[in-house]
Amino acid sequence: MTHQYTVEGMTCGNCKKHVEEALSGLSEVKSVEVDLEKGEATLDLSNHLTEEALQESLGSKYSISQKSEFELPKTDASVEQKSKFQQLKPLFLIFFYIASASVLIHFSNFGIEEFMLDFMGLFFIVFSFFKFLDYKGFPDSFSMYDPIAKLFKPYAWIYPFLETALGLAFLFRFKLEIALVLTILILGVTTIGVTKSLFSKSAIKCACLGTALNLPMTEATFIENAIMLVMSTAMLLVL
Repeated sequence: MTHQYTVEGMTCGNCKKHVEEALSGLSEVKSVEVDLEKGEATLDLSNHLTEEALQESLGSKYSISQKSEFELPKTDASVEQKSKFQQLKPLFLIFFYIASASVLIHFSNFGIEEFMLDFMGLFFIVFSFFKFLDYKGFPDSFSMYDPIAKLFKPYAWIYPFLETALGLAFLFRFKLEIALVLTILILGVTTIGVTKSLFSKSAIKCACLGTALNLPMTEATFIENAIMLVMSTAMLLVL
């Protein structure tokens, strides 16, 4: 008996491997096929298995539910938008705090150039921090959409360190021209990969904040990169 299940919480190749191993360990499961991009698992069962038993084997990190062949896609736009907002709420909050901190740093002597440099510096420091939270899982997620990481996996491993270095360069005003050019190149390439993923409508998890927050790849990911690219280009023209 073959059944399809939706598995939520997978963000990288390690997640896929864990789900496959956990489900394969059940005696009723003859074979398991997991699709990371779609967030699905196809199980060939020798006997009936309840969702509770499957969920118990996966633990609390992942959520599994059987797909109904009669299940219709949701068409309510307001429900979809609300869901997107809830999923991306951590990202919006982080942007709010970064922007607020950038204003407060030079509150008594505010200047747009100083604001942008501090914003970019804090952006890279905060975003690299979240990538280091699950450093082992980040490369697999990042290489799913970044063109360079797809071709050269070591680039994904050093990427969090690049973000940290760029963040410090902006905050300490060190070699700004080089930092700005690198920002445009690095985020420009990533934005190309993000755009391709959005157009292909692939169910890929965003690795911008690492894998800890399990963020979906949406228009917000494109916008966040676009903001940084605009700021970097503007500052490069000014300096």
